Amino acid sequence: MAVTKEQVLASLRGVASPDGTPLPQTGTLSDVVAGDGKVFFSITVDAGEVKAWESVRKRAEEAVRALPGVQSALVALTAERRAGAASAPTSPSAAPAGAAAHAPRGAPRGESTQGVPGVAAIIAVASGKGGVGKSTTAVNLALGLAALGLKVGILDADIYGPSLPKLLAIKERPQTLGGTRLKPITRYGLTVMSIGFLIDEETPMIWRGPMVISALTQMLREVEWGTLDVMVVDMPPGTGDAQLTMAQQVPLKGAVIVSTPQDLALIDARRGIAMFKRVNVPVLGIVENMSYFLCPECGTRSDIFGHGGARHEAQRLGVPFLGEVPLHMTIREKSDLGLPVVATEPDGPHAKIYRDIAANVRDQLAGASAGRAAPRIVIEA
Repeated sequence: MAVTKEQVLASLRGVASPDGTPLPQTGTLSDVVAGDGKVFFSITVDAGEVKAWESVRKRAEEAVRALPGVQSALVALTAERRAGAASAPTSPSAAPAGAAAHAPRGAPRGESTQGVPGVAAIIAVASGKGGVGKSTTAVNLALGLAALGLKVGILDADIYGPSLPKLLAIKERPQTLGGTRLKPITRYGLTVMSIGFLIDEETPMIWRGPMVISALTQMLREVEWGTLDVMVVDMPPGTGDAQLTMAQQVPLKGAVIVSTPQDLALIDARRGIAMFKRVNVPVLGIVENMSYFLCPECGTRSDIFGHGGARHEAQRLGVPFLGEVPLHMTIREKSDLGLPVVATEPDGPHAKIYRDIAANVRDQLAGASAGRAAPRIVIEA
């Protein structure tokens, strides 16, 4: 039996706010997305009231999950500072997303940054703009790291356009464990989680920055990730509040920037690199995607978007160049079918390219870990 929005709201009438008001009457609820056994909504409160409302969020989530027909539920608690507030929040977790954009250049990440239990390293795959093949790169990079013998998970953090359900042909929903945590999906040896598993494919995600960050935090902290050597996070494209706050609040060991060779994409790639440097996240390197095109009929090479731009940019900025991936029909076709080339054509030339990039990322990650005071991650070749 499919759960309805009305049923969800009825269940929430039994959840009281800190002042005793039934939750649906507080004016804090976003629109409720309900259908196909999945429920998602957010509670937006003033930043100074976050601690008092966290227990409300948990009770709301428990109430919804208890409804017949609900297989998964995610309730996001988001914080916003009211206009005219006298001072900035003292806790980074309670700060509005926009506050991060005004931090001093080179400011360290917040002291409240916490790792994910069992996960040795979290790396971001990011791009300054959409359409450069970031998600395809993230999936094949994760599979390449797994092919090197590492235990790897991947989180689809692109809330507005989740791609992992398509790229990995995942249609099932994650199960709940103990009514409070989600069990991720396993595919090709990867541990996988995406907001796309919890919402319908055509549901628009019309969210503000704080709502995105809260949802991402829950997918990090309330998913049973198990023991992983590396978690790959497929970041949203761009360098806005969501990306900057994610970089500040998640203990990233490094970031991989994906760009095409053309000047327009490289401009945005520079912004992405600058953002990560600003919050002291090491840039593990740049991948040049759609680097060149080889005609499948005659073998003629064409530099459709130019060639070598990302390599030159990496040299100019003093960051590693991780490798170049061609624009090829096989990569596109396999991606559309949910059959990534590293997993389904491991002996092919494209899989080798991604594995070589993964090896470079592994080496950069090990070097970055050894160069800081944090516990060293030992990764064997």
